[in-house]
Amino acid sequence: MSDGIHDNDGGSENDGVNTSGNTGESKSGYVSDSDVTVVHVLRHGEVANPDGILYGRLAGYHLSELGRQMADRVAEHLASRDVTYVCASPLERAQETATPIAKAHGLDLATDARLIEADNVFQGKTFGVGDGALKKPENWKHLVNPFKPSWGEPYVDQVIRMMGALGSAKDAARGHEAVLVSHQLPIWIVRSYVEKRRLWHDPRKRQCTLASLTSFTYQGDRIVSVGYSEPAIDLVPAHLRAGAKPVKGKDKAFGA
Repeated sequence: MSDGIHDNDGGSENDGVNTSGNTGESKSGYVSDSDVTVVHVLRHGEVANPDGILYGRLAGYHLSELGRQMADRVAEHLASRDVTYVCASPLERAQETATPIAKAHGLDLATDARLIEADNVFQGKTFGVGDGALKKPENWKHLVNPFKPSWGEPYVDQVIRMMGALGSAKDAARGHEAVLVSHQLPIWIVRSYVEKRRLWHDPRKRQCTLASLTSFTYQGDRIVSVGYSEPAIDLVPAHLRAGAKPVKGKDKAFGA
């Protein structure tokens, strides 16, 4: 694949972060403050979705009242940080999550299509526990390859576009901090790539709760660490937290 990125069919580890080779260090090994940039990638807040639709890239899905509280909570959490760039996926739920953060820092909100949700053939359908699209034989053909995956945008393509979005944000906020608002799957995939894990995975084990921050620290153009925090975890319903078991008919909020 391009950019040194591999999709790791069969479960082998990927080759890690592909950068320009600039570590941000001088010949003496010293790293100045101006060479350290943090890019926070925020998953949007809860979405109003009473019918339990896998909304994917569909327009018209907005934050719920609880989701707006989550967005405000994250804005408060980041208010004292040195944020100089805020950018979001073009989907409404991401734009609405990013808006109070941009406002708190007096910044215009940018949009980057590379932060969009992963494409999925089940978009617009129900995708619940014991019901919905998976029970229909005509959909089984889409489930044959979990390594690519066969039901949606290839993991490798998600890595390429998300790494590009992170790189652009790093350049826009160099020496400061940036906030990007995206969606659960692409956030988890790019984190897995950076941390040298296989890209195929159990969706129930993603560490990417609603309104969580996955933070990438750069020295120069090289990612040197990844952090994770949940500033709005007390607002996240228990069944929507990482590792929670799905509950049939319980406040469905599908898509990410």
